[in-house]
Formats: sequence, structure tokens, C-alpha cells
Amino acid sequence: MQYILIIFKTFFIYLLVALIFRMMGKREVGQIGTFDLVVFILIAELVAMAIEHKTSFLFNLIPVIVLVALQILISKLALKNSKFRRFVDGSPVVIIKKGVVNFKNMVDQRYTLDDLLLQLREKDIKSIDEVDYAILEINGKLSVFKKGNKKDSDFYPLPIILDGEVQFDNLYNMGKTKSWLLNTLFDKNIKVEEIFYAFTKNNDLYIIKNSELNNKNAN
Repeated sequence: MQYILIIFKTFFIYLLVALIFRMMGKREVGQIGTFDLVVFILIAELVAMAIEHKTSFLFNLIPVIVLVALQILISKLALKNSKFRRFVDGSPVVIIKKGVVNFKNMVDQRYTLDDLLLQLREKDIKSIDEVDYAILEINGKLSVFKKGNKKDSDFYPLPIILDGEVQFDNLYNMGKTKSWLLNTLFDKNIKVEEIFYAFTKNNDLYIIKNSELNNKNAN
């Protein structure tokens, strides 16, 4: 009887955990944020406790349900509020800009030169001299843009406007001012809150408006 109970618990928890991860979204393991990782670890511990305890099986699953509900709530808030999303997931950090290493950002992220060189070698890059931009993503991976031709020399690989909010750190990092951005938007007759995504290349501002996305979805 005891073995049958263990088999039943395992089968039930397998289905429950599969359902939980399905509800939490389709993220690759390498893309999970800090909050996601904490929830996954806690779920694993709580599930193990539920299997081990001979009594109060359903009672031990209550914390798992609470964690899942909390995670779903956090995810929905992060989707609706970019500031809250940055608090939960963090923001990408520029490690190399136009071939120059930003040691201050590395110290802030506790990211060593050995870490940088290792991740560059993993991308078959022999020297920092080959890199135009390198960005430490929120999942800890390094995105690298090699030095290319002159027409791409003014390309900045992070957004200037995202979800209707100006990313001032990115704006200043590329050597532009708030006045430049406002004047550019004025010339294009576009308001910041109308913009879903904007980036710069060759001293021009490329814009994707919210209305364009809505039109595509409607089609």
C-alpha cells in the first residue's frame, strides 16, 4: 500500500508541476530571471517534502500553489509596468562600447575580466579589439557585436524608447541628449507614448509605433 501511495503522489506531482510550468510561460532555462529561479528552487524543495511526508499530502502542496499564483501575478505586473519589470529582471548592461571596456559596469555587476574573456572565447572571438559592443544580458549571457563596416559605426544595439518610455541610460550612452530626442520626435510628429520600440542607426531614429503592431495583429 505504501508503494502504491508513493507512485500515486509522484504521478500526481508530475502532472501538477508540468501544469505549473506551462502556466508560468515558455522560457528557456537559460532565460529565467532571478525571481523565476527562486520560485523553481522552492517548488522543487516543497514538492520533495510533499512526497516524503506520509500525511497531509495536499496540505504540503498549498505553498506550491501560493508560489505559482505569486509568480503569475509578478509576471503580469512586469508585462504592464516597465519599471517593475526592470526591478524584477534587471536591465542589460553595456560592458564594451565602441571597443572600450567599461570597467565601472563590470564592477557594479561583479563581472570579472576572466568572465568577459571566457564568454568572448565561447563566441570564437580572440581579442577584445574585434568587439564593437558587448552587452551583458539579464540572463547572464553576453551579446557581442563585432566591428563591421563604417556605415554601421553609429549603430547602438539597445533601445532608446521601449514601451512608451525613454531609456535615458541608453540615450546618454550613445552620446545623445534629451533635447535631441524630443526635437527628432517633434520633426516626425510622434509622441513618446505612441512608440513601442525605437533605436538609432547612422544618426537616425528608427521607430515602431504601437499602432503598427495593432494593425499587424488585426491582419
